[in-house]
Amino acid sequence: MNKHDSEAFDIAMMRRCVALAQSASSRREYPFAAVIGRRGEFICESFNMVRNERDVTRHAEMVAISSAQKKLGSTSLDECTIYSTIEPCAMCSYAIRESRIGRVIFGLRSPVMGGNSRWNILTDAGLSSTLPEVFASPPDVVSGCLHDEVQKVFQKRNPFIWEFVKARRIFVDGSGDDRAGTLKGKMRVGRGSRLATWARVLVVDRFWRG
Repeated sequence: MNKHDSEAFDIAMMRRCVALAQSASSRREYPFAAVIGRRGEFICESFNMVRNERDVTRHAEMVAISSAQKKLGSTSLDECTIYSTIEPCAMCSYAIRESRIGRVIFGLRSPVMGGNSRWNILTDAGLSSTLPEVFASPPDVVSGCLHDEVQKVFQKRNPFIWEFVKARRIFVDGSGDDRAGTLKGKMRVGRGSRLATWARVLVVDRFWRG
């Protein structure tokens, strides 16, 4: 895709993520949602399943990653982008790194729980430099995408709790993260990156993860 088409696709997927978050209230879940796309193609989506399944590991990002791996038939999600209403937490961020997702786009930052704002997991180059056979380079991180729309969804879901969240700065305007990029961030698809991806999938995934 060219630059214009890529940015349009990102916005479309993020809007899909916001719409999914809005629908979560009908299932008595809070508006945490995630969508995964790859090379201009929608792959999968999920909202938070913690309340319904009574399982704290069922964050929207975790469920979406699992679905994408099953759909694509691989634990490696190279060249995929994950879109989320809220900055992925530390647990989800590590899953993003281990599944080798190339880009992360979200609306609101989480200075309390975020895997980029609070803990340097998403952008930690040490993972890939120490274990390049397993971890890809850090993903491009884009914060603040449609953050106004995301805030409105949370406020509508429960105005009282949203005021509490704002007062405690649990979720904040995503555009203020200096370590995050913009929608112009590009996937790393050069010859060296493709060779590293091929080596990881062929060797590590086949003989270790398989």
